[in-house]
Amino acid sequence: MASRSKTTSAPAKVATSASSAAAAALSKKPKALSLHIGLNAVSAAAYGGWDGPLSACEFDANDMAAIAKSKGMKSTVLLTKKATRAAVLAQMRAAAKALKAGDLFFISYSGHGGQVPDSNGDEPDHKDETWCLFDGQLIDDELYFELSGFAAGVRILVLSDSCHSGTVTRDFPPPPPPPGQRPRLMPDAVARRVYTAHQAFYDKIQADVAKAAAARKGRVVDPDAALAQVGAAAQATALVGAFKPSVLLISGCQDNQTSMDGQHNGAFTESLLKVWNQGKFTGNYQLFHQRIRAGLPPTQSPNLFVLGSAAAFLKQSPFTV
Repeated sequence: MASRSKTTSAPAKVATSASSAAAAALSKKPKALSLHIGLNAVSAAAYGGWDGPLSACEFDANDMAAIAKSKGMKSTVLLTKKATRAAVLAQMRAAAKALKAGDLFFISYSGHGGQVPDSNGDEPDHKDETWCLFDGQLIDDELYFELSGFAAGVRILVLSDSCHSGTVTRDFPPPPPPPGQRPRLMPDAVARRVYTAHQAFYDKIQADVAKAAAARKGRVVDPDAALAQVGAAAQATALVGAFKPSVLLISGCQDNQTSMDGQHNGAFTESLLKVWNQGKFTGNYQLFHQRIRAGLPPTQSPNLFVLGSAAAFLKQSPFTV
């Protein structure tokens, strides 16, 4: 009886060991979250009477979410009235808490780009770039501060189909758009009016971000200084080395250009979807960017830059979890 007990218990041990190994393997599988923001309008009350009508931004957000879901990501979509400052920041902070090294956060934005005066002196052109959310602007300093709060080793992919989405500095206004096309750009006159009406609010945001960054342990690299150096690889690497996550941003245009809206997709997103070809694209992020750029006119040239140690990230196939 004793020998029978030994022979029957052995398979059970093997099965238990195998199931434990399988459970361990599953627990190590990277997690992926995504956030997709698309605004076909903004609140006139928050933008000095301007509601910024666009046509294709909600389509862009839904199409990006479809890609994310096809790759197994848990996705959140915030469209127009739901794309508030509080909602976007809450989603980013929740993702930062949930994700660990090896995980992926994919965030896409389609809407107007804007600017506010730089109150803390970190911009060469004395302006901070923004995403125009429904009830107020999200300043670039805020965006990159939030991204810097992700854990080391988290991969962050940012796709921004808006104006002012190049390297964050812009010395001269972009040329007028081609006839019949609408740029995703908050007009300068509106930007000045909005800032005048809400100066205390936007100045406080910049001051709070600067204070929070200074309070963090270790050297915190100013995001604007890092992005301004993107043209010089060695300088950029030195500047963004303090970023713990690996951030890869593909933007809609250069600083002296405009991102065009469309009927179903923005021009940048439309080119991206054609290159992606429902998942048939083969290649890495660098080739992905090159193909997207090749599909657009010279008046709109998407930019690519990185923050943190992103060399391995760049070599991956797009949207890989």
